[in-house]
Amino acid sequence: MAREKRISVLSVLTIFLPIMAVSSCVTPLAGKLAALAAGQSTGIVAVNGALVVRAGDRWLLRYRYEGVPYKPYVQELFTPGGVNILRDAPADHLHHHALMFAVAVEGVNFWEEQQQPGRQRHLSFAHYVKAGDGNNPEAAGFDEQLEWVNPRTDEVLATELRRILVCRMKEQNATVLKWVGKLSPPAGKDSITLTGSPYFGLGMRFLESMDTGGQFHSSTGQTGVENTNDKRAKWCAYVAKADGKAVTVAIFDYPDNVRHPATWFTMEKPFAYLSATLALHKEPLKITAGEPLVLRYGVALWDGRVSPEQIEKAYSRWVDWSR
Repeated sequence: MAREKRISVLSVLTIFLPIMAVSSCVTPLAGKLAALAAGQSTGIVAVNGALVVRAGDRWLLRYRYEGVPYKPYVQELFTPGGVNILRDAPADHLHHHALMFAVAVEGVNFWEEQQQPGRQRHLSFAHYVKAGDGNNPEAAGFDEQLEWVNPRTDEVLATELRRILVCRMKEQNATVLKWVGKLSPPAGKDSITLTGSPYFGLGMRFLESMDTGGQFHSSTGQTGVENTNDKRAKWCAYVAKADGKAVTVAIFDYPDNVRHPATWFTMEKPFAYLSATLALHKEPLKITAGEPLVLRYGVALWDGRVSPEQIEKAYSRWVDWSR
């Protein structure tokens, strides 16, 4: 951690779009555990090269950024009951890192980790905890600066400012994550072009026990892979059993995202996978220096099987929280 260069809270907040009008504080990681022990219910601690967001004595999220050769990612994400639903680097696809975001930039593949793949290089964190108020849930998270690098030349192809926030939405009885990325051409470059395969985007690999017996469904009312894969919707959900316990997982697409509603990649054989995409396999996306790409996604987790109406309520609540 000593090699990291911190970025100021003011610089982070001016770069991003307006976020919750609630109090926030930035403290060194060493102080996070003490803050939790002093009674702060939500906070961040460093654990073995990862950041862990906790609510009381329970983990909500584990974000791994050290010891990863190609990209940082959410390694574990927990339901309110404490069930992790993510699987990292399974033997069949070592590059499936739990919950991750990757596309191709200027022809360099940042998804598959073979044949000199691109690298999302971690630069720094600005750590903070956000307190809730009457309108917003208590949440904790961080901002991260990254460079997307061509491994052949060490050229920076893109820069990213990433924000991860996670909370326990008590009224929805759900764990809800907010993932915001601001992708820009590097200094001195006018534009970059994003391309990719049908699954490139914000992708999620589930526990092995969730690979069979599950079902996808979307905000359009459609169910099954045949009716959700390569189809557009504002959210897509998957219901399955995680080590014998029923869980529901949904990814949300923000209304202001480019190409909203998202095009979804869903599959259930030989394993289950869910990805929110920009349909880059159909049409590349050009990003200019004057108009960086800002993407907002949400991920919601419930214990048990929840109805589409419950997911829709959580989606609306997440949109309000994300404004």
